[in-house]
Amino acid sequence: MAAPKSDLWPFWDKSDEQSQHEIDHERWTSILNSHLSHDEQGNALVDYAALKADDAGRLRAYIDGLTAIDPRALNRAEQMAYWINLYNVLTVQLVIDAYPVDSIKKIKGGFFNTGPWDEKVTTVAGKKLTLNDIEHRILRPIWQDKRIHYAVNCASIGCPNLAPKAYSADALEQQLDEAAKTFINQSKGVAVLGEGQFRLSSIYDWYAADFGAEAELFQHLQTYHASQLLAGGNKPEDIDYDYDWRLNDIRR
Repeated sequence: MAAPKSDLWPFWDKSDEQSQHEIDHERWTSILNSHLSHDEQGNALVDYAALKADDAGRLRAYIDGLTAIDPRALNRAEQMAYWINLYNVLTVQLVIDAYPVDSIKKIKGGFFNTGPWDEKVTTVAGKKLTLNDIEHRILRPIWQDKRIHYAVNCASIGCPNLAPKAYSADALEQQLDEAAKTFINQSKGVAVLGEGQFRLSSIYDWYAADFGAEAELFQHLQTYHASQLLAGGNKPEDIDYDYDWRLNDIRR
């Protein structure tokens, strides 16, 4: 799987740093509180069946509230939280629309596509958007922050966990750091197989342009990992990459 390149959509590269407007994301947090749990490996799982049956209306109302806002009128912190939350809630919406399904890759956005990432799924400020637009043409190029990859969720077991509460401007740095720390300390993120031997999430392969060459990547991983990954100056000798595309469904 090849990841799209970071490619700025200039229309969205605008903000009002004097803006004091704060978006209320409580509805999204409430939905997560009702339908998110964790398995023994620490994977965040969604009860998609219950969400579809009981909370589809609240989910749609939250999406409608977000898309009624022009994020260009917000300051950068509010914008970043806005786009992360919008990406995640749209992903959940896509899953419940197709549910039951065993992988998001089974949701096709076109005849030749595997997965919904290039499907036009919403409209903001008069512009039709895909999930790839939000991640690769807005979030990645504007903020250029590695931690974005831990915040946006693709509804898969191998993905960094869906956060247990909505991202918010006032807690953004703490939330992004926590997302990075959680994933990097899970075996699906970083698994030490032996001296100099590692199994890493395929995210680090797909987005090597963001995480950097091997030395920069391991410096980043060490920032958040609980143990010394390269003790005694050892260097990585064997790195495998893996990713689990099964749906992060509580009923899997």
